Amino acid sequence: MIQKVAHGLTRKPKLIALIAVLLLIPAGMGFIATRINYDILSYLPQDAESSQGEKLLEEPFQMAATSMLIVEGMPAGYSSQLIQDIQEIPGVSNAIWVSSLVGIQIPTDFIPADLREMFYAGDATMMVIQYDHPGASDETMEAIDQVRSVCNDKCFLAGFSVVIKDTRDLMDSELPLFVGLAVILALVAMSVTLESTVLPFIFLASIGLAIIYNFGSNIFLGEISYLTKAIAAVLQLGVTMDYSIFLYRRYEEERENHEDKRDAMASAIVAAFSSLSGSSLTTIAGFLALCFMRLTLGRDIGIVMAKGVVLGIATVILVLPSLVLLFDKQIDKHKHRTLIPSFDKINVRILKHRWRYVVLALLLFVPAIYAQNHAGIYYKLDESLPQDLPSIVANEKMKDDFDMATSHFVVLRDDVSATDMSDMETALKNLPGITSVLSYHSMLGAGIPEFFVPEDVRTMLKQDGWQMMMVNSKYATASTEVAQQLEQMRSIIKQYDPQALVTGEAAMTNDLIETSAVDFNVTNYISVAAIFLIVAIVFQSISVPVVLVSSIELAIFINQGVPYFTGTEIPFIAPTIIGCVQLGATVDYAILMTTRFQEELRAGKSRDEAIHIAATSSDPSIITSSLVLFCATLGVSFVSSIDLIGTICVMLARGALISAAMSIFIMPSILSVCEPVFNKTSRYWRVTPPVKPSRIAKALSSAAEKLPTGKKNDSISLPPADDETFSAAQETTSDEKVPLLDSQAEMISQKTEEPASGKKTFKKEKHADRPKKALFHRKCKKPAAPEEAPSPDAEEAPEKEPAQTH
Repeated sequence: MIQKVAHGLTRKPKLIALIAVLLLIPAGMGFIATRINYDILSYLPQDAESSQGEKLLEEPFQMAATSMLIVEGMPAGYSSQLIQDIQEIPGVSNAIWVSSLVGIQIPTDFIPADLREMFYAGDATMMVIQYDHPGASDETMEAIDQVRSVCNDKCFLAGFSVVIKDTRDLMDSELPLFVGLAVILALVAMSVTLESTVLPFIFLASIGLAIIYNFGSNIFLGEISYLTKAIAAVLQLGVTMDYSIFLYRRYEEERENHEDKRDAMASAIVAAFSSLSGSSLTTIAGFLALCFMRLTLGRDIGIVMAKGVVLGIATVILVLPSLVLLFDKQIDKHKHRTLIPSFDKINVRILKHRWRYVVLALLLFVPAIYAQNHAGIYYKLDESLPQDLPSIVANEKMKDDFDMATSHFVVLRDDVSATDMSDMETALKNLPGITSVLSYHSMLGAGIPEFFVPEDVRTMLKQDGWQMMMVNSKYATASTEVAQQLEQMRSIIKQYDPQALVTGEAAMTNDLIETSAVDFNVTNYISVAAIFLIVAIVFQSISVPVVLVSSIELAIFINQGVPYFTGTEIPFIAPTIIGCVQLGATVDYAILMTTRFQEELRAGKSRDEAIHIAATSSDPSIITSSLVLFCATLGVSFVSSIDLIGTICVMLARGALISAAMSIFIMPSILSVCEPVFNKTSRYWRVTPPVKPSRIAKALSSAAEKLPTGKKNDSISLPPADDETFSAAQETTSDEKVPLLDSQAEMISQKTEEPASGKKTFKKEKHADRPKKALFHRKCKKPAAPEEAPSPDAEEAPEKEPAQTH
């Protein structure tokens, strides 16, 4: 099947290229229609208490998207008019200021202390703004834009929804720079490592098509995260580029065996299809391991990237051959020498001191694992953003002026008695770090009759049998203090309402910390187990996957341990992504060298000669692949102002180099030392596995054995694997031969191929007194009688070449 497809692809290169370009239209439409989610906290497990509380804030309270507006040094009249203008903005459901509670005419000194401390700080006052839609929705983003447009430079809009808005604006402005710089640096890397100036552009065009197809097909997911959007393109470029390199190098080899370059490309496609399908499994497995995270952000990244690898292979097999054939003359015209140095002498020195490198690898495990486990990690998402963003400045001002670093939202039943509410509020206010508590009961407790409470304030705090309480804290999100505070709050609130839920940015971030700690271990175990199984099946060995996976895991430990030695903190999601992606993407380096090592051993080479050939021939491919991944990801870190994205890309770039160094300098020694163990714990390690006979061959053998004695061919030689061909031959145990029928002999001569080693031959008994019966039961003339001597002309006539037999 693949042979027919390959033949068809190489005969219509212009048509294939045209179809590939036309497919960009639906892909572009899908890309535009796919929504981008900028709220990482929305990926928390739905059974988490903070997620359930967030749903109640969205419906019925419409408080999931809440921001605080700080107005400095402006008269009360300006603030009162501003709050009215904000209430008229589409997408804003409510805007609360002190005038909404006690009226603008009441002097500040007569306002109850709880409200005054919450809404006033020196010459600054604060407003609470609610939105109709969730915090990361497009409608809320547009409403935030309009709120800012009616404010002057003395106004500061704070809150998590505003941070999401600034993150989106920053991402949209930097994404073209990400991709552009990644493309330029990847071009530089390929220009150095490939032998043609035109070839890198052909490869980039092919991978570019795959990237657009991948982003366009994300429409079935509905939305993807901004983190996926930022790293998917460059990661797909770096991971799948070596597939293109492999196909082209196989095409160059096949050109020496074919006069027509189209036939050479068809042969290259057939060879590349089986090889790339196998080698890509480890990369796909690494990405799919992210889908097992409880934080569904991992599933988002895993599905998109695994799909990207599949589409990358499909583009390499289906589209790249056409592009290469169309521009083949230009590729040959602009060839040059590569700048990759020969590692022949280096490999000789490495193998000479192989035991030293093995001991070095073993010793590196201890500090690498320790450094990885003690590297600093941060969970507060706004720490990864530039500190001069308007939302970050406003959040700092709210923390400094109003002593509000974060706000907890408590949702509880509205049938809790007034006495219990009073006791609960008192207990909460006495907790360390709590600055204020706002609830429907606390407002009535301040001496305001219930009928004086405005309707918009009542609906904000009471809805559908639930009531909402806002508890402000001076402790920062993701801090140890706020985690202890949340635990104490829950213990108090549950005493009065077991169904109560605590949510808000701090509570959701706390659940994020607990979830990601479990996810890191789960995804690492799954990725290691999946890749271990794949390598074990490929090499039919127990020991080979242990060595290969352990070597790349050491590279991962070193990569993740670097921040410990540099004293830097990394975002919480980075270790999980790096652990799966680096293992899946770079274990191919070790597989490449091990495969070549095994091939040389099967060819009869000694262990030292085989590993030397394997290392020297594999090093250029490893360098090319790792350099492309390094350059593509490193470029993003140069441009990105978002530390979450920049740090992940830096670690991916560094991981590519560390894995390459491990494969080039350490892996040859490990393979050489462990080769005797491989031989004892693997099937067919040093010998080529036998080829199983095909179904047709088995059927012919069975049919031949069932024929009556004397009516079988003298010998039937069966093909090993090809279902479409078969061979037959004659062999006698006497000096006398029985001639074949003309039609039968012609069929045998046309379809006979030289049999492979290990082919079975079934001997048939010879009966000279009866003629041969055709295997296909055709009517035919009887052969000449044995006693008749053949004519001289018949002796000199050329005979059809019989099939060869063993």
